[in-house]
Amino acid sequence: MTTTPHANWSYPTAIRFGAGRLKELPEALAEAGITRPLLVTDRALAALPITAEAREVLEKAGIPHAVFSEVDPNPNEANLEAGLAAFREGGHDGVIAFGGGSALDLGKLVAFMSGQSRPVWDFEDVDDWWTRADRAGIAPVVAVPTTAGTGSEVGRAGVLTNTRDHTKKIIFHPDMLPKVVIADPALTVGMPPAITAGTGMDAFAHNLEAYSSPHYHPMSQGIALEGMRLVLENLPKVMENPEDLEARGHMMSAAMMGAVAFQKGLGAIHALSHPVGARYGTHHGTTNAVVMPAVLEFNRPAIEDRIARAAAYLGIAGGLEGFLAHVRALNAALGIPEGLAALGVKAEDLDALTEAALADPSCGGNPVEMTPENTRALFEAAM
Repeated sequence: MTTTPHANWSYPTAIRFGAGRLKELPEALAEAGITRPLLVTDRALAALPITAEAREVLEKAGIPHAVFSEVDPNPNEANLEAGLAAFREGGHDGVIAFGGGSALDLGKLVAFMSGQSRPVWDFEDVDDWWTRADRAGIAPVVAVPTTAGTGSEVGRAGVLTNTRDHTKKIIFHPDMLPKVVIADPALTVGMPPAITAGTGMDAFAHNLEAYSSPHYHPMSQGIALEGMRLVLENLPKVMENPEDLEARGHMMSAAMMGAVAFQKGLGAIHALSHPVGARYGTHHGTTNAVVMPAVLEFNRPAIEDRIARAAAYLGIAGGLEGFLAHVRALNAALGIPEGLAALGVKAEDLDALTEAALADPSCGGNPVEMTPENTRALFEAAM
């Protein structure tokens, strides 16, 4: 069986990529200047062997640490407050963000908020609100992803659900970018098939929306195109053989590429998915996959030529129509539910969801302008 190549990358941050590199966690912590880390993960992952393996690596190196795992699938302000309490009471000086997107986002937010005096909502990704933060109060992070989806390990933001109004807020600061990433595809082998599928389609959605965004960023454009290719070629392989480390490594790369690429912008897929996840607690990547076909149809007037060029590169015949058929077939093969109704979304909530979607910063990157009328119609088409 072939294994993943090993490489050291410095874009967008220091990345230690390759199977078995979890053992380098002590060196990564030293590089980040962390001597007493808080390992932030989710409840399910905390009890699994890979977390025990990470702790054993730390213990053998004599690194004092603690674990915080009160992380919901869609992290919220209560999780953040509990994490901050654990960080401060334990006298920690940095965070190991260990897990999927939820744990990575919350770990980054705990580190970011550890020395701030303002409420977290004051740092939403709006205008230049990030400049309100005290940079000296931001603790360093080492990120260790265990899924191949969000790419949060190379991102400068975290998504936090506000439980009072059922909205997801993007909290941004350049210094939220982890100092070091350990991208070890062996850690993703134990993912349940549904999570492998959902996170894989999350990576695809990030690359697709970045590629489709009208904003100018040619570097992200190229990264997004190759990221889509990696997902389409390797997600089916991983589903067929979960222990294919080479394919899992390519999926980890695609996830990071998507997160780098969406500096160019996201769009209606995420604008719809965020409020649905906040209100119904659905899996983010799976929700992205569910609404993707409807959004591609919605954006057809603005993206037809661009998607035709991508389809040719990806080896898909038939331009946008062929691309759309390929996405639908992939969703079906992965067991993605057909429509938002299958996720429990209720028709009586569509007005509130429409309002939340239009307030989501992702809609600003959509190639077709989103209005109350067409966004409501888009939700109906995605049902």
